[in-house]
Amino acid sequence: MLTSAWVYILASRSRRLYVGVTRDMQRRWLQHAAGTADGFTKRYRIHRLVHAEMTLRLDDAIRREKQIKGWRRSKKVALVETANPTWDDLAEVWGWRKSRSLDVGGSAASARDEAST
Repeated sequence: MLTSAWVYILASRSRRLYVGVTRDMQRRWLQHAAGTADGFTKRYRIHRLVHAEMTLRLDDAIRREKQIKGWRRSKKVALVETANPTWDDLAEVWGWRKSRSLDVGGSAASARDEAST
């Protein structure tokens, strides 16, 4: 069975980057935006979705995530700027809104379940 997955890049206002992978992009973004995803993104307030790629298989997304994480920062920036030269928050462009009514979770277990690193 094919299950789509996403590789994404989040950025802070100062353009600190985070690369992750998830099966549910909107839910995962909400976790980051709400500050319920503990760790690096919460500590550095990284929640602007600046790049996203969908794959048909989770293992392909994980492979792509590892590839991007292995790149120098300049190559990651070039990837973002190819499709998003103004570093717009794609979540806003797509009409997503932060909502306290959604159960976005945020425990370490849910983060592991999302396969984000």
